[in-house]
Amino acid sequence: MVIDDKINSLRLVSGGCINDAKIITTKSGKSYFVKTNSNSKKDMFSKEANGLRELAKANVIRVPNVNYVDDDFIIIENIASHTKIKSFWENFGRDFARLHKFLSKSFGLYEDNYIGSTQQLNIPSEIESVSWVEFYFNKRLLFQYKLAEQNGYAGEELHKVFFQLESKISSILIDCDAKPSLLHGDLWSGNFITDETGNACLIDPAVYYGHREADLAMTKLFGGFESRFYSAYNEEYPLVAGYEYRENIYKLYHVLNHLNLFGSGYYHQAVSLIKFYLQE
Repeated sequence: MVIDDKINSLRLVSGGCINDAKIITTKSGKSYFVKTNSNSKKDMFSKEANGLRELAKANVIRVPNVNYVDDDFIIIENIASHTKIKSFWENFGRDFARLHKFLSKSFGLYEDNYIGSTQQLNIPSEIESVSWVEFYFNKRLLFQYKLAEQNGYAGEELHKVFFQLESKISSILIDCDAKPSLLHGDLWSGNFITDETGNACLIDPAVYYGHREADLAMTKLFGGFESRFYSAYNEEYPLVAGYEYRENIYKLYHVLNHLNLFGSGYYHQAVSLIKFYLQE
């Protein structure tokens, strides 16, 4: 539905790196968050809406309700930011673990979507649907590397170490017990808000079904969350041995994406993450 009420006020707010955003308040007192981007891919907002709806299926962590979506904008429930309650991080960690217990029969998703403004390939081949190694290497790492080549960011050193990594990916991910868990896909401190109950609400997802450690690794890319988050997560859904070793391989996807989005400032970090696995 489009807003069926008289608009009382419209306030410009931050919409992140790629969108413009407004908060609209209506005569009846309802509040909506509207994101617009006339330069965005035509299906970007519909894919965001589908990601929010997919997360809502687990009925574990709050996500904003989607009111309306079109090619050029999305209208969602406006959730004002509030103060965290004392048990915020423990609650968030436990609930995030419960989200990851929501499983699919296969890796990937029924549609491709976006991570930031970069296309994220989710539709698996037959073997990728049941093999996490195949899915992760092909749909995540190799796709981003080829995009870096197209963008002129894949220098000689990255080329060399990336294809050395290809021969090791199976041994890196062996015995990781990967199940197709429902993932937010891009969780960092900018992609959740604290709602009126003082608990977490997830926003701006890049949803697919994959290995849960990939979601946790992303939370640590920019400094990480409080330790209570990870302790509570592990109590609710204990991690498999070797998860710390695998963390860098999952960070690599996001660093390659940042290389493609923001340029060569991420080049040496990408090379360093790969070299971590070539020193053995």
